[in-house]
Amino acid sequence: MSGFFTTRRLLLLLAVLLSLTAAVYSFIWGYYIRSLPQGAIGVVFQAPSQGSRQLELVRVAPGSPAASAGLLPGDRVVAIDGRPLDTIEPWVDLVVRAKPNSTVLFTVERGSQGRFQRTVTTPVLPPELIHPTVAQLVIMNSLLSYPLFFLGVGMAVLWFRPLDRNAWLLAFLFTGFIALSPWVNPETEPLVPLAIRRFALTFGFVFRGLLPALFYFFFAVFPVRSPLDRRIPWLKYILLGSAALIELPLAWSIAATGSMATTFATAEHVRRWFDPTLVTTAYFIGPLLLGLVSLAWNSLHAPTGEAKRKTRVLAMGMAAGLIPLIAMTFYLVHSQRQPSPLSTPFYVWVLSVAGLTLVPLSFAYAVVKHRVMEIPVLLKRSARYLLVRRGFALFITLASIGAAWAFVRFFFQFFPWLRATGSSAVVSVGMAGAGVGGLIAVGTSRIQEGVRHRLDRAFFRGQYDARQILEELPERIRAVQNTTQLARLLQEQITKALSPSALILYVEVADGLLETAADDIPSELHQLAAEHPLLKEIARRGRPVDVPAPASALFEPFSMLAALQPECIIPLPARDGRLVGAIVIGPRLSEEPYSGEDKRLLSSVANQAGVAIESIRLAEKMAQQLIAERRTAYESEMARQVQARLLPQRAPVMQTLDYAGICIQARAVGGDYYDFLDLGTGRIALVLADVSGKGMPAALLMAGLQATMRTHCTAGLDDLATMMRQINKLLYESTAPQHFVTLFIAEYDDASRRLQFVNCGHNPPILLRRGGTVQRLCATACVLGAFPQWECTVEEVTMDAGDTIALFTDGVTEAANQEGEEFGEERLIAVLCEHRCQSAARVLEATTRVVQGFGGSDQADDLTLIVARAVELGAVTPGGK
Repeated sequence: MSGFFTTRRLLLLLAVLLSLTAAVYSFIWGYYIRSLPQGAIGVVFQAPSQGSRQLELVRVAPGSPAASAGLLPGDRVVAIDGRPLDTIEPWVDLVVRAKPNSTVLFTVERGSQGRFQRTVTTPVLPPELIHPTVAQLVIMNSLLSYPLFFLGVGMAVLWFRPLDRNAWLLAFLFTGFIALSPWVNPETEPLVPLAIRRFALTFGFVFRGLLPALFYFFFAVFPVRSPLDRRIPWLKYILLGSAALIELPLAWSIAATGSMATTFATAEHVRRWFDPTLVTTAYFIGPLLLGLVSLAWNSLHAPTGEAKRKTRVLAMGMAAGLIPLIAMTFYLVHSQRQPSPLSTPFYVWVLSVAGLTLVPLSFAYAVVKHRVMEIPVLLKRSARYLLVRRGFALFITLASIGAAWAFVRFFFQFFPWLRATGSSAVVSVGMAGAGVGGLIAVGTSRIQEGVRHRLDRAFFRGQYDARQILEELPERIRAVQNTTQLARLLQEQITKALSPSALILYVEVADGLLETAADDIPSELHQLAAEHPLLKEIARRGRPVDVPAPASALFEPFSMLAALQPECIIPLPARDGRLVGAIVIGPRLSEEPYSGEDKRLLSSVANQAGVAIESIRLAEKMAQQLIAERRTAYESEMARQVQARLLPQRAPVMQTLDYAGICIQARAVGGDYYDFLDLGTGRIALVLADVSGKGMPAALLMAGLQATMRTHCTAGLDDLATMMRQINKLLYESTAPQHFVTLFIAEYDDASRRLQFVNCGHNPPILLRRGGTVQRLCATACVLGAFPQWECTVEEVTMDAGDTIALFTDGVTEAANQEGEEFGEERLIAVLCEHRCQSAARVLEATTRVVQGFGGSDQADDLTLIVARAVELGAVTPGGK
């Protein structure tokens, strides 16, 4: 544990250092991007060393004023307007600070040509940079603050999760975006002090160069590994390593010289062998596009619906933010122009920079709203009050002041004669501007209240981690043996999660009667009838219900619970929807309302608890019957009824899959089990299992297996292989050595028609293709519960319309006639082919009839069969039992 804290402190320290470094760079960038001259004649030069008295041109940009004047790489400038270059000052005074559209006389030496002169005309700046309108001025100053968005989001995520690799990747990625826009060109470098220049140029060069590789690396593994990364896992390391090998030597040179001239000299040198423009394009554009492809691929084919939802939010923000920038970069690189407002029209680069701000904003929205990074919102009420209630008010105030300032500037820019009319006119315009700002502040007061309310609900939940509860609860429910333990578990978990002022848990103690163990409530509320109109309505809704304030007219139906001071009531439903419990919770100690996220968490917990209570109640009924006087007869009948209820009572309707199942037991109870598990978002799991042995031991093991499967699937079927390993571990630890289970489970996706399956030593299901070919879904793992170390492989097939799959136990194929001949798979395939065009229920009925007719009245083993047909969209007949 001490090592954990040491590592965390070290990483937090590194996070603070990275944040401070990026903040210092952002300040330097913001200051010099505003103060340095924008004009440039298009050259890169080596500054004169002591005693050299010349500037050696390293690069001349095509189409630049220098190129138009006839200057070439390798030329040596020895004087400017007659002033010798003993120092860099003549360049700064006569070129950098020259007025637009003025001429500068260069005295140049070029190899054998000797010394000659060339006249260079300084570029004309766009009108928006010389005399910007109010709108252009506001836009430019707003966009020049874009690094703050990346700095705030990236570093906040890193501080919350310093031990998370993805948080560090995101922080480095956003630092690369901060360094993306250059803040100085090679001609204005001398205006920046050497110490600042060394730091800022090195920092910007390194992170700007690593940005494409970091972008692909991050979205190849986040929020889940993309299909591209699963196919080419080494690509991200190759890109990052190659970038580092190229960047570090050049960065060392930049840090030593404080100039970018070395990098341009290197580019001119390698131009002898290949075009660096193509390499630059491939490196910068390629990984960005690969990252967007990985993100889009995950948004469509992520392994879970939750991952798809998270990824789509990021995909839309990244696409909107980066596509304009990629297009502009592609244009600038191939035209060999420098990225600046002089290279492209005003609104083109404005659109690119504005789009870039969508990247951190979309990520911030995804983090807070969709829990992309699983960051718990742990801001206390004081921070909440400061950031939301005072922060938004401060924003409105600043906006009002800005509007007043823009109003005054507008008048004096377009009506300059007002200044000459005297101080009274100036004061009048100032008062009018103040009035405009005041009107904006007053007019936005209602909007401010609405936005503040939305921010409260969207950004500030209680101090809990929903995923931790959802992951821990199924594990703990397995160890629960009675409702008392379950009640204690729920009390502890919900109190830890939401900190309610009061929590009363009602659990079914008899059919139609709910009871609580709480002793500090009125005696008349210790027991409630499930048939009470209020509880029936809550059970019908099946989700948490907010209780109106006692002063409200809507409180009347809840008046019987007034002594409990309820704020929310959560039903605990059984599998068939009846009420087996309820949770009544009071207001939170933090005085915050229960958010939508809170209620979704409570609903998920309540559904799992309801299943557990029902299973406990069924187990208790079975135990009671085992010790009853007429134990043998009544036990068999009761167990048969219980087991029948454990089988699917209703089947979720799918859009492209028609399915039905049946289980005919050879005895009153048996060890065969099938299930249809609704996974939500158009997904269903088909499960068929055969427990070793017969009679009551097999039935009990089957019941435990069924409860475990449903508990796991209720918590979310995200990783089929991991779930099956957990089930094998549970069965191995809780069953005798001679007991094991063969099982086939398949997850079907309505949208893609994909069938992902694991076959744990079970009879291979038969997949009859529409064209008549037969495919067997063979074993991908050994039987469950037999070995402590157990692994499986998840296979996948696609079912086209007209394909039929049959899942069966050995009671079907091993059904024997009087001569001892088994029914066999060939007869089963023949029956499926004969009835293949009929509904799943008809195929199931026909197959069952033929098997029973073949085996006669003496059924030796349980007969369990599932038939599923892929159909055209909208042609589904609901499945039967």
